[in-house]
Amino acid sequence: MAQPSETQTTDIVLPGSARRLLASALSWLYLVAIYGFIFLPVAVLVLFSFQDGRLPVPPFNGFSLQWYESVFADRRLMAALANSLMVAVVSSVISCLLGFLAAYALARYRLPGSVLQRGLLIAPMTVSYLIIALGLLAVLNALQVPLSLWTVGIGHVVINLPLCFAIIYASMGDHHVNIERAARDLGASDVKVMALVTAPMLMPSIMAAFFLSITFSWDEFIIAFLLSRFDVTLPVEIWSMLRSGLNPKTNAIGSLVFLASVVVLVVLELALFGRSRKP
Repeated sequence: MAQPSETQTTDIVLPGSARRLLASALSWLYLVAIYGFIFLPVAVLVLFSFQDGRLPVPPFNGFSLQWYESVFADRRLMAALANSLMVAVVSSVISCLLGFLAAYALARYRLPGSVLQRGLLIAPMTVSYLIIALGLLAVLNALQVPLSLWTVGIGHVVINLPLCFAIIYASMGDHHVNIERAARDLGASDVKVMALVTAPMLMPSIMAAFFLSITFSWDEFIIAFLLSRFDVTLPVEIWSMLRSGLNPKTNAIGSLVFLASVVVLVVLELALFGRSRKP
């Protein structure tokens, strides 16, 4: 009686060099895909900001700087750009200052309910910007505070303060405590220790929190839209421009904002973090 045939399977075993080559190729492919997914929209934005036509859509009709000239000639757009810069810088300075003071107090002193206080400080990070904006709008209306860039700045402090606190608080290590004690033993007061010892040691974290706050404030739309009236920030002005249809001018202003962000990050890396890595 014939026995059923058995299928034999053979595993393909690649040599070690081939496996390493395949793993390297796959890792590079994954890296290119990730960066392409992130930066391809930015590349398209920048490309069609030079479009020689009325619409920022394919095909690319030719190279032109007319939309950049139009951006710098638009007074409303330049005013919105200046408003965004002012709100971002002022709100980030206040957020970093309050975040540093809160982090120093909760890290260096035993306060009642410190765990609860830390939770309350970080809580706005888990709340939608829409809910925060509507709550602030209700409070400001109840207090009869007129809407302006100042109210937008208040909203941005509310959303950036938890971020600044979390970054600065996480960087307060135990090795800083010994240096602060040495400064007190030499006669420095608590205020001098905080301003002249602790703050310089935490400067990389403070600057990181500051620039992240500027980035979040610069791009924020919902709070700026609900808490402003006549003086608007750049995202609100761009939104009003997009209501009338696509325009290469919006691509041009977006490219300028992206370029400014890259310059700030490069300067920060070279001036601050690059210096901290030197032996």
